[in-house]
Amino acid sequence: MFSLLACTLLCSILVCLVSYNYHIFAVVIKRGRGHAVEDRRSRHCPYLDTINRSVLDFDFEKLCSISLSHINVYACLICGKYFQGRGQKSHAYTHSVQFSHHVFLNLHTLKFYCLPDNYEIIDSSLEDITYVLKPTFTKQHIAGLDKQGKLYRAYDGTTYLPGIVGLNNIKANDYANVVLQAFSNVPPLRNYFLEEENYREIRRPPGDIMFLLVQRFGELMRKLWNPRNFKAHVSPHEMLQAVVLCSKKTFQITKQGDAVDFMTWFLNALHGALGGTKKKPSIITKAFQGSMRIFSKKLPHPDLLPEEKEALLLTEEYQEQMSESTFLFLTLDLPTAPLYKDEKEQLIIPQVPLFNILGKFSGTTEKEYKTYKENFLKRFQLTKLPPYLIFCIKRFTKNNFFVEKNPTIVNFPITNVDLSEYLTEEAQATEKNTTYDLVANVVHDGKPTEGSYRIHVLHHSIMEIIDNDIVD
Repeated sequence: MFSLLACTLLCSILVCLVSYNYHIFAVVIKRGRGHAVEDRRSRHCPYLDTINRSVLDFDFEKLCSISLSHINVYACLICGKYFQGRGQKSHAYTHSVQFSHHVFLNLHTLKFYCLPDNYEIIDSSLEDITYVLKPTFTKQHIAGLDKQGKLYRAYDGTTYLPGIVGLNNIKANDYANVVLQAFSNVPPLRNYFLEEENYREIRRPPGDIMFLLVQRFGELMRKLWNPRNFKAHVSPHEMLQAVVLCSKKTFQITKQGDAVDFMTWFLNALHGALGGTKKKPSIITKAFQGSMRIFSKKLPHPDLLPEEKEALLLTEEYQEQMSESTFLFLTLDLPTAPLYKDEKEQLIIPQVPLFNILGKFSGTTEKEYKTYKENFLKRFQLTKLPPYLIFCIKRFTKNNFFVEKNPTIVNFPITNVDLSEYLTEEAQATEKNTTYDLVANVVHDGKPTEGSYRIHVLHHSIMEIIDNDIVD
């Protein structure tokens, strides 16, 4: 009995030794092939319950809070601060030892680590954090964005609709926020930027920083449409820093700007950064570019004698010239606001229908344009309508002394705005779709220099639900 037991025990020990030696050999082979060995603590980290998701905010620039370096930055998942490195002399290591914060995320590789022990953490429960840092969208998900009006619940408990998410006003950047919000609700533009593969392979010349706009706008778009956000608002901090850098501080975060000026620059900058030219289209021109005919006639100087004016009008230089031009938006002019109060001593805010000011593009309405040296009489007529049409109603007039705002209210229909009568006869025969529905409306409140911007946007999925209810 004793001998049999001893023999069995001895055999078991031999088997264990053989297995143990086999594993050592296997590890050596793996290391020889350049593969890292997984630490047994990687899947059993005891500090995961110390992670505080309520303080995590990945909207800000990925800089170490101490060295201000972009290189090898880690986020502390307990306090939300950013630190560089994870070696024994690094800021992240020091922070871990000093405050007993142990779980960190590499903001570039999206890998989790436990410090100061310095092993990688592998746990599927952390996937929601990496998704908030870098949301991704499949083609199927993108295709269904306009068909689902489901409310999602953020980690902080608030409910929200993806795409209808607030953009933080850092200081005086509401003029840019409204433009970014409007473009994020234009489906072809949104869908293009939600899928990074669409522009990842675009090559720009060495030293060209403008592509940063494309990257940051794509990141912002994915955060705005993220169905798994930790909070129901997004900070456009990195996007606006790219704007400041790429515009050479023409547009800033700390100084109020003009939304139309910003939109003009932003559209052209994105078009160029995406490799677009006058002949080569981009998603910008595909969505917003139309064309028109411009009829221009030079006018004699007003100080000339009538006989001299008549003589000049007969020359070739003063005959009407026609040219073709493309546009990304149409500027609409408001009638002059009243200067004086009415008989009741009140300033009545005038109102005008949209189609009155659209008459500018009828092909017959003439308007005088003055330059430093010459005056011209111009009229316009549309030859091609874009899929998405931008109207810019000119409210601000600048002179050497102050900026004046025209408060005239423009009344416009929300759906079925038909522009066929503003097209040339040839275009009317070829253009199939000439009616538009309102997608976004930017409003300026207050005084010209002290006011603020806000925006109304259409959520397509909500309209889909309403339409279905009406049909039912």
